[in-house]
Amino acid sequence: MLVLLPPSETKVSGGDGPPLRLDALSHPELDPVRKELVNELVDLAADVAASRGALGLSPKQDAEVARNAAIFDSPTMPALHRYTGVLYDALDVRSLRGAAAERARARLAVGSALFGLLRADDPVPAYRLSAGSALPDRPTLAARWKPVLEPVLAGIAAEELVVDLRSGSYAALGRVPGAITVTVLAERPDGSRSVVSHFNKAHKGRLARLLAGTRAEPTDAAAVATIARRAGMQVERVGTHALEIILAA
Repeated sequence: MLVLLPPSETKVSGGDGPPLRLDALSHPELDPVRKELVNELVDLAADVAASRGALGLSPKQDAEVARNAAIFDSPTMPALHRYTGVLYDALDVRSLRGAAAERARARLAVGSALFGLLRADDPVPAYRLSAGSALPDRPTLAARWKPVLEPVLAGIAAEELVVDLRSGSYAALGRVPGAITVTVLAERPDGSRSVVSHFNKAHKGRLARLLAGTRAEPTDAAAVATIARRAGMQVERVGTHALEIILAA
């Protein structure tokens, strides 16, 4: 099983790994696009105003531009430790121990606008690039990633179950055939339901933690739902490849 996570805009600074080497990352078939994007991001960082526009930043976020300027020189750390925020707080991968930690490193991956697909231990620097970013005079990130990323994801899906927890913009970078998707809904007392936005990431992070550490080897949506229900989550199946996490409004 592979649990595919979204990245986060916020990232931990620093690290104790050597500077970025693209040939140290998993899935080397993605390296040509990775190299293009990293070089473009570094070049763009020389123009702070242009970087703000392309990356959707305010002047108070110029430190993010400085991060991009230093991508090739700054230290790295494992991808799962680099990303932070609500989902990663709920996942809390650093607290896993023993066999659960080993399973998490094997099962967790991150969909990245800059690197395409990262495995848990891939060493990456801090950077800023989101799926919706528009680099000047270049095709969209989805147009650049889909031709190379989708075959990689399809190859993975042919070998193991994929639970895709990415948001829509990151899923658009490369679809996964047959993946299990997850939606978080709030149910009101009258039975009506609506999509949850604010707490969506926390519940997906909680599910990712359950799937990362479980001894079970789920092969379909029903088995994934069973793992979640045993942990007290209210989960319903929708068709063959979709799950809904239901919360009280």
